[in-house]
Amino acid sequence: MNVRDRFLKYISIFTTSDETTGTTPSTPRQFDLGRLLCQELKEIGLEDVVLTDTCYVYGRIPASKGCEGVKPIALISHMDTAPDFSGENVKPQIIENYDGGDVTLGDSGKILSVSDFPELPSLKGRTLITTDGTTLLGADDKAGVAAIVTAAEAMIHSDEAHGEIWICFTPDEEIGEGPDHFELDRINAAFGYTVDGGYEGEIAYENFNASSAHITIHGVNVHPGEAKDLMVNAGLIATKLAASLPDDQTPAATEEYEGFYHLIEMEGNVEKAKLSYILRDHDADKLKEKEAHLTELVAKVNETYGEKTAEIEISHSYDNMISVVKDHMEIVHLAEDAIRSQGIEPVSEPIRGGTDGAQLTFKGLPCPNLGTGGYAFHGPFEHVTVEAMETVVEILKYIMTHAG
Repeated sequence: MNVRDRFLKYISIFTTSDETTGTTPSTPRQFDLGRLLCQELKEIGLEDVVLTDTCYVYGRIPASKGCEGVKPIALISHMDTAPDFSGENVKPQIIENYDGGDVTLGDSGKILSVSDFPELPSLKGRTLITTDGTTLLGADDKAGVAAIVTAAEAMIHSDEAHGEIWICFTPDEEIGEGPDHFELDRINAAFGYTVDGGYEGEIAYENFNASSAHITIHGVNVHPGEAKDLMVNAGLIATKLAASLPDDQTPAATEEYEGFYHLIEMEGNVEKAKLSYILRDHDADKLKEKEAHLTELVAKVNETYGEKTAEIEISHSYDNMISVVKDHMEIVHLAEDAIRSQGIEPVSEPIRGGTDGAQLTFKGLPCPNLGTGGYAFHGPFEHVTVEAMETVVEILKYIMTHAG
C-alpha cells in the first residue's frame, strides 16, 4: 500500500486525545488505530509486534545479515490528534495538480488562502490534501505514521543492508503524555527520530524549555456600599497583574528564539481569582527569569494587600533537547544527508513548542524531529501533499540504510 492510501485510511479513524480523563491512553478510541497498526506491522513482516495495554505499538525489523553490530535506531510518531479542534468524521479534499491558489474548504465558508499560508504557491503541481473546513485533517501526526509504515514495508522487501530498526507509535502526544509509558528497555535503541514536523526538509533539535504557573488570588467580598477600606477585589487584582507583564513577550508578539508568557486561562470574581500561564524560552536562564518575575509580581500583591493574598505554584514541563543532542550531532548530520539525498536543502529551526522526542531525549534516547510535509496543524486549515509524504518515506529509508 502506498503512503497516500495509508494516510487516508488512518485519518478516517477518530483518535483525538483528552487531557481531562487522567487515563492512559486518555481516550480508548486511540486503540482503534493502535490495533490496526499492530495488524499492519505483522502483515508486512515486522517481528516482536505488540500493542501494549497503555496503547503503545512496537515492532522490530531485524538487522540484515552482517549488520548485527550496527546501533539499533527507532522511528517514532503519535496516533492521537489534538483536542483543539474536532478530529471526528474527517472528510478530506484531494486536489490533483493543485494550482497554488486559494482553496475553498467544502461548504464551511472557510478559505485556505495564500495570504494566510504563504507556502501554498510552492506546492503548485502537487496533490494537495485539505480538510472540508469542519474538522482538522490529522496530518499531525498520521502523515508521520503513514510515512514510517510505508518505509518499514519497503525496508522489509529491500536487499539493502541495515541495522536493527524499531517502529514505535505512541498515544497522547498532543496532551504532553506521549513518552510517559514509552518502554525504552523494550527497544534498546541508541537513538531515534520522531517524525512529527512541518516541511519535509526539516530536521529540528532545539525546542522550548517550558514551565507552567498557576496563580490564585484571595479577595475579601463585602457589600459594595460598605466596601471602603474593606473590599479586596481578587478579579481586579488579577487583571492588574496580567496587564503588568510585557506586551512584547506574548505568543502573538514573538518568533524564532523569543520566549513568552502565555495566559491560557483566567477566571474569578471578587472573592477569588485564578490565572494560568505557560512560560516558554529556548534559553533556560531566561525561562528562570520569567518564573522569577511572576514570583516577584505575586510578592508585590502580598505586600500591597496582605500576606497570603496571592499564591503561585510553578511546575516544570520539559527541557530543550539541544543540551543533550549537541553531544550527538552525528544523528543530525545523518538526517541532513538523508534530506539532501532527495535534492532538498535541510532546514533547522527552533521548535516553538515541545515534542515526544525532547522528553525521550532526556530519558536516554537522543531523538531529533523530522518533518512530515504537513502545515497548519490543530485546526481546519491543516494540509499536506502526497509528494511531501513520499519524500519523507525516502528520507526514512536513507536513514535506515545509513545509520551506524
